[in-house]
Amino acid sequence: MINPRLAGRYAKSLLDLAIEQNQLELIYADMKNLSALCKSNPDFVNMLKSPIIKANVKINIMEAVLVDKVTALTAAFLKLLVNKTREYSLPEIIKAFLEQYNTLNNIHAVKLTTASPISEALQQTIINKLKKATSIEKIELEATINEALIGGFTLETNGQLIDASILKDLNDVKNQFKNNEYIHSLK
Repeated sequence: MINPRLAGRYAKSLLDLAIEQNQLELIYADMKNLSALCKSNPDFVNMLKSPIIKANVKINIMEAVLVDKVTALTAAFLKLLVNKTREYSLPEIIKAFLEQYNTLNNIHAVKLTTASPISEALQQTIINKLKKATSIEKIELEATINEALIGGFTLETNGQLIDASILKDLNDVKNQFKNNEYIHSLK
């Protein structure tokens, strides 16, 4: 069960502790790596959410998977989550931590979805155009691929969606034919 308040509180606690111990950038890197692990390995997330697997086994698995990949503070935080039976919320806690980090550092997250992979140079061009158009200085671009778009892109930031995809254009044409907009304009 997703609980945004719980995730926000744990993320805030970790963020405050990281700031207090001057390890904010290290913990941020750990959270980015854990986020990538959760996205790429559904078995890891399922293990965290499983009520059948005992806490000590979960801790052993996490230690084996994350050995020398996370800081001592992150490892202690993960053990705390398991001991408090909150490990099932780890993906949400990571997401909340990254959002709070971005807010703290005035970084704007932008999600770019294209039909096919794009080059780093094109991604940088898009970032530069966004900086010019919005006067935002720090942008973190997350590029994803959705072949259903056929072509073009969608850009999502601050709850706004810019849809410049071929799929949207085709759906617009489909709706125009469905509503017979051309026939009404002839009468």
